[in-house]
Amino acid sequence: MSSATDKPEEKNQPESAGGGDAGRAQQPQAQQAQAPQGVRVDDSKLTAMYANFCRVTGTPEELIIDFGLNPQPFGVPTEPVIVNQRIVTNFFTAKRMLHALQLTVQRHEQAFGVLETDVQKRVVPSMRPGR
Repeated sequence: MSSATDKPEEKNQPESAGGGDAGRAQQPQAQQAQAPQGVRVDDSKLTAMYANFCRVTGTPEELIIDFGLNPQPFGVPTEPVIVNQRIVTNFFTAKRMLHALQLTVQRHEQAFGVLETDVQKRVVPSMRPGR
Protein backbone atom coordinates (compact mmCIF):
# COMPACT_ATOMS: atom_id res chain seq x y z
CA MET A 1 0.00 0.00 0.00
CA SER A 2 1.46 3.32 -0.97
CA SER A 3 0.52 6.93 -0.63
CA ALA A 4 1.29 10.01 -2.65
CA THR A 5 3.97 11.01 -0.14
CA ASP A 6 5.90 7.74 -0.40
CA LYS A 7 9.33 8.15 -1.93
CA PRO A 8 10.88 5.48 -4.10
CA GLU A 9 13.74 3.56 -2.57
CA GLU A 10 17.14 4.55 -3.87
CA LYS A 11 19.37 1.71 -4.97
CA ASN A 12 22.90 1.70 -3.66
CA GLN A 13 25.06 2.34 -6.68
CA PRO A 14 28.81 2.85 -6.67
CA GLU A 15 29.81 6.45 -7.20
CA SER A 16 32.57 7.46 -9.53
CA ALA A 17 35.93 8.46 -8.11
CA GLY A 18 34.94 12.12 -8.47
CA GLY A 19 31.94 11.56 -6.13
CA GLY A 20 28.89 13.82 -6.11
CA ASP A 21 26.48 13.69 -9.05
CA ALA A 22 29.12 12.70 -11.58
CA GLY A 23 28.31 9.00 -11.22
CA ARG A 24 24.61 9.66 -11.74
CA ALA A 25 25.24 11.73 -14.86
CA GLN A 26 26.91 8.72 -16.48
CA GLN A 27 23.85 6.48 -16.04
CA PRO A 28 22.04 5.70 -19.26
CA GLN A 29 18.93 7.81 -19.75
CA ALA A 30 16.76 4.69 -20.21
CA GLN A 31 17.77 3.48 -16.74
CA GLN A 32 16.82 6.85 -15.21
CA ALA A 33 13.43 6.76 -16.97
CA GLN A 34 12.66 3.38 -15.38
CA ALA A 35 13.16 4.69 -11.83
CA PRO A 36 9.98 4.13 -9.79
CA GLN A 37 7.78 7.18 -9.39
CA GLY A 38 5.47 8.05 -6.49
CA VAL A 39 1.89 6.92 -6.90
CA ARG A 40 -0.36 9.75 -8.04
CA VAL A 41 -3.71 9.81 -6.26
CA ASP A 42 -6.82 11.68 -7.41
CA ASP A 43 -8.97 12.26 -4.34
CA SER A 44 -11.29 14.83 -5.93
CA LYS A 45 -14.29 12.48 -5.60
CA LEU A 46 -13.41 11.22 -2.13
CA THR A 47 -16.08 11.14 0.57
CA ALA A 48 -14.68 10.90 4.10
CA MET A 49 -16.76 9.07 6.70
CA TYR A 50 -16.19 8.35 10.37
CA ALA A 51 -16.36 4.76 11.63
CA ASN A 52 -16.22 3.39 15.16
CA PHE A 53 -17.19 -0.13 14.09
CA CYS A 54 -15.36 -2.60 11.88
CA ARG A 55 -16.28 -6.16 10.89
CA VAL A 56 -13.90 -8.42 8.99
CA THR A 57 -15.08 -11.46 7.03
CA GLY A 58 -13.92 -13.11 3.88
CA THR A 59 -13.43 -16.01 1.55
CA PRO A 60 -10.26 -17.96 0.73
CA GLU A 61 -9.56 -15.39 -2.03
CA GLU A 62 -10.88 -12.09 -0.62
CA LEU A 63 -11.06 -10.09 2.55
CA ILE A 64 -14.25 -8.12 3.21
CA ILE A 65 -14.02 -5.21 5.64
CA ASP A 66 -17.22 -3.40 6.65
CA PHE A 67 -17.09 -0.01 8.39
CA GLY A 68 -19.96 1.64 10.18
CA LEU A 69 -21.23 3.75 13.01
CA ASN A 70 -22.21 2.11 16.29
CA PRO A 71 -24.67 4.51 17.97
CA GLN A 72 -24.06 2.79 21.32
CA PRO A 73 -20.30 2.26 21.63
CA PHE A 74 -20.44 0.90 25.21
CA GLY A 75 -21.93 -2.51 25.93
CA VAL A 76 -23.97 -4.54 23.46
CA PRO A 77 -25.79 -2.27 21.00
CA THR A 78 -29.58 -2.34 21.21
CA GLU A 79 -29.89 -0.65 17.80
CA PRO A 80 -28.46 -2.08 14.59
CA VAL A 81 -25.00 -0.87 13.59
CA ILE A 82 -25.31 0.98 10.30
CA VAL A 83 -22.63 -0.25 7.90
CA ASN A 84 -21.99 2.37 5.24
CA GLN A 85 -18.64 1.37 3.72
CA ARG A 86 -17.33 -1.97 2.48
CA ILE A 87 -13.87 -2.69 1.17
CA VAL A 88 -13.24 -5.94 -0.68
CA THR A 89 -9.59 -6.72 -1.29
CA ASN A 90 -7.22 -9.59 -1.80
CA PHE A 91 -5.01 -10.92 0.97
CA PHE A 92 -1.82 -9.50 -0.57
CA THR A 93 -3.19 -5.96 -0.43
CA ALA A 94 -4.60 -6.65 3.05
CA LYS A 95 -1.14 -7.68 4.27
CA ARG A 96 0.41 -4.51 2.82
CA MET A 97 -2.35 -2.48 4.49
CA LEU A 98 -1.73 -4.27 7.81
CA HIS A 99 1.96 -3.39 7.61
CA ALA A 100 1.22 0.27 6.79
CA LEU A 101 -1.24 0.50 9.69
CA GLN A 102 1.24 -1.15 12.10
CA LEU A 103 3.96 1.33 11.18
CA THR A 104 1.58 4.27 11.50
CA VAL A 105 0.32 3.20 14.94
CA GLN A 106 3.90 2.55 16.12
CA ARG A 107 4.92 6.09 15.08
CA HIS A 108 1.86 7.54 16.82
CA GLU A 109 2.59 5.62 20.03
CA GLN A 110 6.23 6.71 19.98
CA ALA A 111 5.12 10.33 19.76
CA PHE A 112 2.06 10.29 22.05
CA GLY A 113 2.25 7.16 24.21
CA VAL A 114 0.69 3.72 24.13
CA LEU A 115 -2.92 3.47 22.95
CA GLU A 116 -5.05 1.54 25.44
CA THR A 117 -7.77 -0.28 23.51
CA ASP A 118 -9.60 -1.56 26.62
CA VAL A 119 -12.13 1.20 27.36
CA GLN A 120 -12.51 0.08 31.00
CA LYS A 121 -8.80 0.71 31.60
CA ARG A 122 -9.12 4.24 30.18
CA VAL A 123 -12.07 5.29 32.36
CA VAL A 124 -11.13 7.35 35.42
CA PRO A 125 -11.74 5.10 38.50
CA SER A 126 -13.97 7.66 40.25
CA MET A 127 -16.18 7.88 37.15
CA ARG A 128 -16.81 4.12 36.78
CA PRO A 129 -20.41 3.04 37.37
CA GLY A 130 -21.13 1.37 40.72
CA ARG A 131 -18.56 3.33 42.71
